[in-house]
Amino acid sequence: MDPVRPDAVARPAQSPELSVVVPTFKEAANVPRLVELLDAALAGIAWEVIFVDDDSPDGTARVAKAISARDPRVRCLRRVGRRGLAGACIEGMLSSAAPVVAVMDADLQHDETILPKMYAAIRDGAELVVGSRYVDGGSSGQGLSSVRQWGSETATSLARRFLKIELSDPMSGFFMIRRDKVEAIASSLSREGFKILLDIVASSPERLKTVEIPFTFRERQAGESKLDSLVTAEYLGLLFSKLSGGLVPVRFLMFLSVGASGIVVHLAALKVALHVFATTFFWGELAATVVAMTWNFILNNQLTYRDRRLTGLRFVWGLLTFYLVCSLGTIANMGVATGLFETVETGPWVAGFAGAVLSAVFNYTVSAALTWRK
Repeated sequence: MDPVRPDAVARPAQSPELSVVVPTFKEAANVPRLVELLDAALAGIAWEVIFVDDDSPDGTARVAKAISARDPRVRCLRRVGRRGLAGACIEGMLSSAAPVVAVMDADLQHDETILPKMYAAIRDGAELVVGSRYVDGGSSGQGLSSVRQWGSETATSLARRFLKIELSDPMSGFFMIRRDKVEAIASSLSREGFKILLDIVASSPERLKTVEIPFTFRERQAGESKLDSLVTAEYLGLLFSKLSGGLVPVRFLMFLSVGASGIVVHLAALKVALHVFATTFFWGELAATVVAMTWNFILNNQLTYRDRRLTGLRFVWGLLTFYLVCSLGTIANMGVATGLFETVETGPWVAGFAGAVLSAVFNYTVSAALTWRK
């Protein structure tokens, strides 16, 4: 590639008043168009856009950096070995020196024309401005499927009920906030999941002065949605983590949920082994244990560690290490439970519960370090 000539730069560098943070993964087709739309919408405002790319295989970072070579208002952070929208948003906001930061998607579904209104509200004293689909004048349009629409509405209801969040659209991924408000709570924010706005509002020690501005959620024009049914489970993990005051990590809650589903799978597999294949209890229990561990590994790989998802040979090796970890966890469970029951003379339920807790913590800690290590 030829070096960029000084006269090829469109505009001199200027200290931005507003940074627009755009997390990306496989959005190469949308990046140039989004820059054009921001240029038109933010005329008269000193702005920059920060694309935070999770090492997209389609060359999203390369496209963004090519534009940056011509326009210093465009920046790109390429994250290698890290995945996840929330983490990308946090890194992007913390990389900014502008007093105000906005977050929006790269898929062109967010209406960039309301950014000046959002910025005006910040200048008038608001600390947080949310682009809302659910206030008067806003709409989900055709941008959400019926399933995602239902999930969004349910999640909003849960946030209001349990976290006392009064926003009409706490699931929105389109918002603007004073950067110092993010800096103050950065260490409390979860890097997992998709719902960064909910996390910011729930983590703020004081209620933020908030304005909601309506917009219509557009249809995606290029690329494919990164949201799937597993996002609901991630959201519930975040919800309960915030209810615990942040003491219990989101990922650990998701790991426990997968483990709970594994118990159901274990019992079902045992029943099939005993009644369909007529095995002895020993062989039936052994088969059910392997089936449950395999289930737990696959679900954790898809959900709990989706940002470190294993594929190919790494998937096979990860499965083997997970078998080892769970086997050691079972031994630890039996040792602690038996010791408490026989030595300390606790009741069987207390001993069993203590053993299960130790096993869960052990499996989570060791599998994170061994199976899904960064």
